[in-house]
Amino acid sequence: MSQHIIQSPGKSKKANLDNYDLFREKFRWEQVRHKLDGLPGGGLNLAYEAVDRHVQHGHGETIAIRWLGKKGGQIDLTYQDLSIQSNRFANVLDMLKLQKADRIFVLTGRIPELYITALGTWKYGATFCPLFSAFGPEPVYQRLDIGGGKVIVTTKAYYKNKVKPSWDKLPNLEYVILTDVEENVDDRILSWKWLMSDASDNYHIPETGEEDMAILHFTSGTTGKPKGAIHVHKAVFVHYMTGKYVLDMHPGDIYWCTADPGWVTGTSYGILAPLVHGITNIIDEKDFDAERWYTILEEQKVNIWYTAPTAIRMLMRVGIEPLEHYDLSNLRLVYSVGEPLNPEAVHWGRDHLDLTINDNWWQTETGGIMISNYASMPVKPGSMGKPIPGIEAAIINKTGSDKVEIIKDSDVVGQLALKPGWPSMFRGYLHNEDRYNASFVDGWYVSGDLARKDADGYFWFVGRADDIIKTAGHMVGPFEVESVLMEHDAVAEVGVIGVPDPVIGEMVKAFIVLHDGFEPTEDLKLSLTGLARKRLGSAVAPKEIEFKENLPKTRSGKVMRRLLKARELGEDEGDTSTLESES
Repeated sequence: MSQHIIQSPGKSKKANLDNYDLFREKFRWEQVRHKLDGLPGGGLNLAYEAVDRHVQHGHGETIAIRWLGKKGGQIDLTYQDLSIQSNRFANVLDMLKLQKADRIFVLTGRIPELYITALGTWKYGATFCPLFSAFGPEPVYQRLDIGGGKVIVTTKAYYKNKVKPSWDKLPNLEYVILTDVEENVDDRILSWKWLMSDASDNYHIPETGEEDMAILHFTSGTTGKPKGAIHVHKAVFVHYMTGKYVLDMHPGDIYWCTADPGWVTGTSYGILAPLVHGITNIIDEKDFDAERWYTILEEQKVNIWYTAPTAIRMLMRVGIEPLEHYDLSNLRLVYSVGEPLNPEAVHWGRDHLDLTINDNWWQTETGGIMISNYASMPVKPGSMGKPIPGIEAAIINKTGSDKVEIIKDSDVVGQLALKPGWPSMFRGYLHNEDRYNASFVDGWYVSGDLARKDADGYFWFVGRADDIIKTAGHMVGPFEVESVLMEHDAVAEVGVIGVPDPVIGEMVKAFIVLHDGFEPTEDLKLSLTGLARKRLGSAVAPKEIEFKENLPKTRSGKVMRRLLKARELGEDEGDTSTLESES
């Protein structure tokens, strides 16, 4: 069933990419440069390409963002509005005497201030650092600490619960800007509204280099602290290219990406790609609600919808027949990212939306879509599709510490690798050059994902080569969860893995060994769960806890998560030569 080829339905406009092989053969990244304006005084700036150039070309009155409040209400911001508001925020940073190299963090829900902050930060030449609003205080602290954040834009509640407890451990953090207070609290806790009301509408964007840092996205590791992936202004080449040729954006389109900007999808495709193309971008403040989502698709006349497999699976379970209850005639394309899209979801899309759901693959490190299905190309349900033009992808095996072998045979599992050099490729892990260099072997970026390529050139995701857990589209590092659980007085050892779940992809599960004198009770489970949710947030905290007498460890004492997972799933344990005695 998963190998069956499904043709995309005929609802689409003529696709921007109508002949994949021919376009791929002729494509060069420098061609994209001529589609963008560049700064009038020289250089390249994300915010100018996303906003100001549309105003300069006479499209200032086009609605750029339509924001839908979770309690009702709607705010429309035109490209002219966004230009003025982002100018004001750039002037706010100037008033605060921020430097070009400073990093501006944002911890809010999906509110207009988040998007204005991003654009104003890029105009100023500083670095935008989004945080997922469901993070607890510990992940927030770690990222502010690693990133050396000078400013954080947040709300009263998030400040009180997630920032204030660790501010004394953050010597670089100079200002907190609150979006929901009318006046400054003191000389360091400032009011967004007051600052913006006092700022000028006019701002001259200084020359910004293509390679200047623009975005810092954090991605969890299997060990150690989160890693800050550095992206530059030139990444806009990929945002433009994939917006046009993968997501198939046309002038006048209404577009909706459901991802939160705290994750890379919500920035690259929830802010930049639609704005760079000058179309209308729907922003919904509220989290998943099936009836609300279908209503938005209908009432806003959405043409292109970019969402996640978890959301699609939840829609499948709700049991609503969308075409019987909603007018979705304007919807012509649906895309999915964040984790593999199972074949059943693709077939569900055809049966219940009359559309093929197009899966694609990329990572925080790649900055944009790398492998995808396309509007004009047959889809194999379960496949990630083919590499975008300008990207060379391969399945490889490492043959040594500095050598790889390209697997040329079809359907052989190996590591998915990309040839470096695309414009949105991350330029480093902040303060972690060794880990960055280790991502590249023998002239390839090694993704850490296992995949295979079939005889037709389609790529298929197989699994993670490391321990990262993908839960409901979020990347969870086991080490972060283990570190918090270890703080509990009862916990002697802990190992965390991801367990397959039909709705959220993977469920975070913790295996815990207790200190002597503690009993494995349900009350203790509740206590541990409460600690994790308070410190990490509900999206990261374990959904299940199991007490064990001991955990499999290497001779050096490292918990072997691989063995924990194999035993949980009843799979082959593989090489256990480094396993210490468990007796």
